[in-house]
Amino acid sequence: MKVSVAILAFIMGLVATSAPGATKRGLGEMDGDLGVDFACEVSNRLAVPADAQDDYARRLAQALEQAGVKDLAPQHVLLVDRSPNVQAALLFRLTPGGDWILAGAVPVSTGLPGQFEHFETPLGVFAHSPDNPDFRAEGTFNDNGIRGYGRSGERVFDFGWVTEAQGWGDRHEGTMRLQLHATDPDQLEGWLGSRRSKGCIRVPAGFDEFLDRRGVLDQDYEAAASEGRAPRILLPNRETTRWPGRYLVVIDSGATKRPGWSPAPTGRAAKVPRPADCPPP
Repeated sequence: MKVSVAILAFIMGLVATSAPGATKRGLGEMDGDLGVDFACEVSNRLAVPADAQDDYARRLAQALEQAGVKDLAPQHVLLVDRSPNVQAALLFRLTPGGDWILAGAVPVSTGLPGQFEHFETPLGVFAHSPDNPDFRAEGTFNDNGIRGYGRSGERVFDFGWVTEAQGWGDRHEGTMRLQLHATDPDQLEGWLGSRRSKGCIRVPAGFDEFLDRRGVLDQDYEAAASEGRAPRILLPNRETTRWPGRYLVVIDSGATKRPGWSPAPTGRAAKVPRPADCPPP
């Protein structure tokens, strides 16, 4: 895809600032960077300032190291900050030089403990694998008139069963299915940015579709496809990134106040305009 200087400048100033240790990149080095596509395809997004990007890059590297995940090849990794004052997902790419570069960020909703069968979204590093097959939403409404997994066809990313303290009663350990999925675009997407789920991670529909179409977390799924075991969940018309990843990392920054780049939700989904130089949708 050909990208003009104007849109590249926009992305570099908004969501593509390098992590510490990275050198300043020229325009040619933006080739293939999902930050360009992200800004054109995801409207409900956040503009993370450079200092916050650097801080989260350090937190991401630390979380991976503590989990024993080392010597990663260049790939994308999705970082979620479950802090009640942040509630955001940040998509990073590890470069061949070992730097973390932000492709984009969106508001999310993580687990709100206090009710039966509600968990706090667990912390840690979670692999996305066909061993825990993804599925697609049916788009059906529950008893409250809510499409819990969003519109029909939205992908539900499954990270398997995890152990976490229950968010109710005696708070003993229990098991929950950790999933990342879209939410009802009409009734709940406007509340992303606040804790509201039973433990899963709710994301904007546009971001769910972006991850799906670009194969951002499909490293293991694509490996299976290359071996002739193509998972049925993969889109036949997908445009998989050159750097697919497999990890979801959940942290809690412990933020004591709301940062300006992640405003509290108002009930109406934020729609950031597409850059003028984006190709027609």
